Amino acid sequence: MPVYPVLTLKPSADVHLRNRHHAIFRTAVDRMPECKDGEILEVRSSRGDFLCYAMWNAKAYICGRAIAFEEGDPMKTLRALIERAVAMRTAFFAREDTTAYRLINAEGDGIPGLIVDRYGSVLAVQLTTLGMDKLRDWVVELLRELCKPSGIFEKSAGPGRKKEGLEEKEGWIWGSGDTSIPVTERGMQFIITLSGSQKTGLFLDQREMRSLVRSVAKDRTVLDCCSYVGGFSLAALLGGAVAADAVDYDAEALATAATHMAMNGVESHRFASYPEDVFNFLRRKPYPHAYDFIILDPPAFAKRSADLEPAKKAYMDLNRLALQALPPGGLLLTCSCSYQMDTELFQTMVFNAARQARRSVKILQRHRQAVDHPVNLFHPETEYLKSLLLWVE
Repeated sequence: MPVYPVLTLKPSADVHLRNRHHAIFRTAVDRMPECKDGEILEVRSSRGDFLCYAMWNAKAYICGRAIAFEEGDPMKTLRALIERAVAMRTAFFAREDTTAYRLINAEGDGIPGLIVDRYGSVLAVQLTTLGMDKLRDWVVELLRELCKPSGIFEKSAGPGRKKEGLEEKEGWIWGSGDTSIPVTERGMQFIITLSGSQKTGLFLDQREMRSLVRSVAKDRTVLDCCSYVGGFSLAALLGGAVAADAVDYDAEALATAATHMAMNGVESHRFASYPEDVFNFLRRKPYPHAYDFIILDPPAFAKRSADLEPAKKAYMDLNRLALQALPPGGLLLTCSCSYQMDTELFQTMVFNAARQARRSVKILQRHRQAVDHPVNLFHPETEYLKSLLLWVE
């Protein structure tokens, strides 16, 4: 096993790592060795205790990412973590008709910097840290060994790479093929478009909520706000909804939504789309239909703590408008993917929206976590998505 350079933390700066949190902040570092960004370092406390092995990047505020909390070869530990993550998904998804799911969920699986999604026989990889970026070839070979894919497509983008001093990368890193891939989610047919799409295609973390929508949508008229490629609309219509209207600023995504309807045999008159701002749509009256089921799944309004106050106002306004639009007995599914807004704050925001709208509201269901997006108890930031299904009186 190679000998790794040793990084020493300041006194009392080791609490997070002793609690197995993966982030090492620049302000916690006391002494750092001569090393290159992207290397693996051994991290010790001010008293000399072993804490972890971590990937180092002096350019980033989170300058270290722990990849192994056990002494020994950190690459063996990293391999074991990847093997366990893949094995867990294989066990779960062998039992259901779903060919699109997350194989590796970064810190959720104890593997910072690596996200892998499976779409049929193709894997889509996101490398979000410099250390993991330098392991690209190793990751590809291990995924080929464990998963036997027909191709591996890299889609490394987003603010995380920018903070690490990395450029965005997109394209095949092993194999080749069509970047439009047909997949199945519990009987629903979708087309995943890897190239140019948001994230790596369908928002897999909302799978359980799409199933919930399908189970309660019968005979309802649905408004799907921030619909992207129409996953919630399709689930509602296949669950017996009378009609569904999708609103999203992305006209191309709405065109894909219409394709999904046709693929699943939904009659064209039951689905309509509106490429516009959702706030403007909700303020516009009369609506195209009298909606009794509204779904709000907006993008993250708060991506950092400084965004929280304006985000609270935006979430409150959006929920107030939706609540005002619903008749007695209507349903509202409201979601937030902003980590900065925790579950308690999100519920408080919905409470304030209901008070402003002068509506009585009951919580029927809370968010159902998809098993392929596990929450790491030691890294609470992995619990970012929250949802409430509400009965409006």
